[in-house]
Amino acid sequence: MKCIRSIIEVREQLNSWRNAGDVIAFVPTMGNLHKGHMQLVEDAKKQADRVVVSIFVNPTQFGVGEDFSTYPRTEKQDKEKLESLGVDLVFMPSVAEMYATSNITTISVSDISEGYCGAKRVGHFDGVATVVSKLFNIVQPHKAFFGEKDFQQLAVIRAMVLDLNLPIEIVPVAIVRESSGLAMSSRNGYLSSEQKELAAQLYVSLSVAKEKILLGQADYSEIEQQACSKLTKSGFEPDYFSICRQLDLKKAGKADKNLVILLAVILGKTRLIDNLQINL
Repeated sequence: MKCIRSIIEVREQLNSWRNAGDVIAFVPTMGNLHKGHMQLVEDAKKQADRVVVSIFVNPTQFGVGEDFSTYPRTEKQDKEKLESLGVDLVFMPSVAEMYATSNITTISVSDISEGYCGAKRVGHFDGVATVVSKLFNIVQPHKAFFGEKDFQQLAVIRAMVLDLNLPIEIVPVAIVRESSGLAMSSRNGYLSSEQKELAAQLYVSLSVAKEKILLGQADYSEIEQQACSKLTKSGFEPDYFSICRQLDLKKAGKADKNLVILLAVILGKTRLIDNLQINL
């Protein structure tokens, strides 16, 4: 497994693989890898000749007061995990390498970025879209793999790739959950054992709402309100619990068939997100 920090060196290596006719898959991460990331890599290996993983904690997607400085960095353990899976190349640039110039260009995906997490984390998805665009330009993969846990982020990346005519297939990978149902996340490491046990209720709340929809309850606002009320009583601070259309994340109506329930809460000092898709 090659570990490279220089953009020039990465491009040289990838050009040689591309010239040899290899299909290149790309998995962008911020490190602190868990089983969800490993699933992305395993799926990528099944669909490509070469797998590239980036580890880069991107400062431009963290807002004021968010956890950029304290975000867990576990480079040694991450490299060991990736090597065990047979990853071909790990790209680990510094902030100076990724943002070495004037840094006055930002990519903003309007509308789909503006609600939900985008409403509270102003500028977050601009940072995501910009750094992913930069990574795509550096790696130029045939396929890129993203987890469905951050469904809004996935929607933003899909829209950006479509609008900018990027020749990259975006491959979604299903959420990997702990035995309790809690969606795996790097931020779960911030939770105490008691909080982690409580956080399992998030998946329960999504499942209850899904069951109500499948049973024909059409008042989505009532379902949302009931879920938020129960989460509040359980000790969470709900940001949103929303039943949306998968395609554009607009509020779902009775005629819509492909839905996603999005939620975000604060538990202690930790922000947690999850979602559940429904195809009627």
